[in-house]
Amino acid sequence: MAAQAQQGTTLDSLRDREISVEQEHLDRVYRRLEEKIHEAEFLMNDAAQRGQVGTPGALAERDAQVFRAGIHLNRLNNEFEDFLFGRIDLLLGKDGKKGPDGAYTAVEPAEGAVREDGTADIAETLHIGRIGVLDQDYTPLVIDWRAPAAAPFYRSTPVDPGRVVRRRVIRSKGRKVLGVEDDLMRPELKAHLDGHELPVIGDGALMAALGQARSHTMRDIVASIQAEQDLVIRAPAASVTYVEGGPGTGKTAVALHRAAYLLYQDRRRYAGGILIVSPTPLLVAYTEGVLPSLGEEGQVAIRAIGSLVDGAEATLYDSPAVARAKGSSRMLKVLRKAARGALELNDPPARLRVVAFGRRLELEAGELAGVRRAALGGTAPVNLLRPRARKLLLDALWERSGAAGRHTDPELAAELRSSFDEDITGEDSFVSFLDAWWPELTPAAVLDAMADERRLGRWARRILNPGEVRKVARSLRREGRSVHDIALLDELQAILGAPARPRKRRDLDPLDQLTGLEELMPVREESQRERAERLAQERTEYAHVIVDEAQDLTPMQWRMVGRRGRHATWTVVGDPAQSSWSDPDEAAEARDEALGTRPRRRFELTVNYRNPAEIAELASKVLALAMPGSASPKAVRSTGVEPRFTVVGDTLAETVRAEAARLLERVDGTVGVVVAMQRREEARRWLAGLGDRVVALGSLEAKGLEYDATVVVSPAEIADESPAGLRVLYVALTRATQQLTVVSAERDEPDGAGIPDLLRD
Repeated sequence: MAAQAQQGTTLDSLRDREISVEQEHLDRVYRRLEEKIHEAEFLMNDAAQRGQVGTPGALAERDAQVFRAGIHLNRLNNEFEDFLFGRIDLLLGKDGKKGPDGAYTAVEPAEGAVREDGTADIAETLHIGRIGVLDQDYTPLVIDWRAPAAAPFYRSTPVDPGRVVRRRVIRSKGRKVLGVEDDLMRPELKAHLDGHELPVIGDGALMAALGQARSHTMRDIVASIQAEQDLVIRAPAASVTYVEGGPGTGKTAVALHRAAYLLYQDRRRYAGGILIVSPTPLLVAYTEGVLPSLGEEGQVAIRAIGSLVDGAEATLYDSPAVARAKGSSRMLKVLRKAARGALELNDPPARLRVVAFGRRLELEAGELAGVRRAALGGTAPVNLLRPRARKLLLDALWERSGAAGRHTDPELAAELRSSFDEDITGEDSFVSFLDAWWPELTPAAVLDAMADERRLGRWARRILNPGEVRKVARSLRREGRSVHDIALLDELQAILGAPARPRKRRDLDPLDQLTGLEELMPVREESQRERAERLAQERTEYAHVIVDEAQDLTPMQWRMVGRRGRHATWTVVGDPAQSSWSDPDEAAEARDEALGTRPRRRFELTVNYRNPAEIAELASKVLALAMPGSASPKAVRSTGVEPRFTVVGDTLAETVRAEAARLLERVDGTVGVVVAMQRREEARRWLAGLGDRVVALGSLEAKGLEYDATVVVSPAEIADESPAGLRVLYVALTRATQQLTVVSAERDEPDGAGIPDLLRD
């Protein structure tokens, strides 16, 4: 126990020390940036003084200097925040020449860079960021990510590492380094930096331990991990790339490194942006740590599936029954009927009265209903059918006026009709009627209208059964939106459409107009981060789409994601055995429709290097029940620590809290407590006061995440909460990298050893 605690303390101190090293470098970079900003401001002031001379030459020189200094100052200010994100540690290179950014240009290591005993020294360390920064001696402090010297950060893989030994992702917020995560390109190598062994944080540490194991078998396994992942990263992009693999095979990390590789290989092709879709906000946070910003504003958007619609954010979860109804492709028919039926929501006027050519003209309710039916016969979105409805109303009024037969001459008849239309459309009564009779609809308003059970029952007749209607309507009456509601909002946006809005011209500062400096002076109106977020929000389609945990997308969610990649290439990552959607065949049909006729390439990752064999073996028992005949990925390591089974004592809360506290003493990192979805909130109360290393999460929230240790609470409760419950339980059991505890309640029917019925042989 004491030894384990000491090891945990050592690992914590190593991580803290490495964060401290990167913080020290970042502080130095910011000091240098401040110096550069002061230099640019001095040039601006100097230019202003030159303008006081008054000669034409001085004024021209002033304007040119203001322009150059303004651009430089604007760029420094825009890139000032959160711009450092990577580091590479390199072997000595073959070519000793330095490039314009101060870094050596060699791609391959020099002969003798790796000694015969498998050791080497780090000859050069480069930090990668949004812009290049040199110190006073022109030594690079940060390499611009677009520079040739930064290419190995994106291109190096364990199969073709070049000079790279370690690649580090640096997570920072403002001027503070939050964390580091390392990838080892040469895990078999024992490298030294400044006389000390190169430290490795995160998954890279595991790969280092595997790669430096004495067993040749273990080294062969490491090579196979590297080879199969490298194939995916470098796969041609002009198609759909499917990546399948069980828990712990590195699917997410491989997909994210593929995004970085593709963007750097062909920046122009992917200037349309890369969209990365994750199933939960928790996985988005993990994703942002693995894939740093690539420096191009708005170029990479990382979104949870519940955040894909701007202005809406999923904060709720639906029950399994409601989720099945909302996620099904049947909802498409319901939404189409709701979009048309919503035109009748606010008691539209039943009679139209106008005056034209001195006569009163009227259309009664029956005639108006006929006009509406004719207008809705078009295929355009409902909001865009309003001009068609307006024209049909005018046609009906023209017919009622009897003026159509007044002239036989076509030109005179056309002129009379034009005059008639102008008279009618100029009347306030007609404009007011049209606004009330054919209002502009919003997706949120239609979805809110579906919360009325009677109304939804009419729109969903013969599509949803009465029980589904009742549950869906009740769920829509809650405050907030669920992840499935977001897909419905997006579908409604496509069904309704939005009329084009005139763009507002930015008002110019009067001083700018007087001095002419508006053209010369680049004004910093928003930060780089703000601009990136704005551009990402304005973009509705992308050049490449990565879907993580794709097996969980519902048919309606596939339609939503598909609209964002109509002309894109795709990387689709998932594992059918971990699917939480109850009808995989229906989802597969929607997925194929979203991906279109693009050719497919399929890859499978087969090696589980995260879960110990002891945990993987237990999880495989559930996989055999969930998907008979499916093969588990092969676990490559063993810890000798078997999963622990315990039965609820006095109360479930006390038992779970005690087991979580026990694991906190045995691992140095995080502990995840996985419960059935309906227990999420109470589980958080159980763990109050244990610290931020322990987290409670629902079974569906655990997707794609990992913890040093996990507590899985009542397997039977998780398995019974939906038709896909066994697959969800399989996911819950495969989150731990070191230790697993299973807590059984009465419903689990534990045996004398505390092993629940579902996990017994």
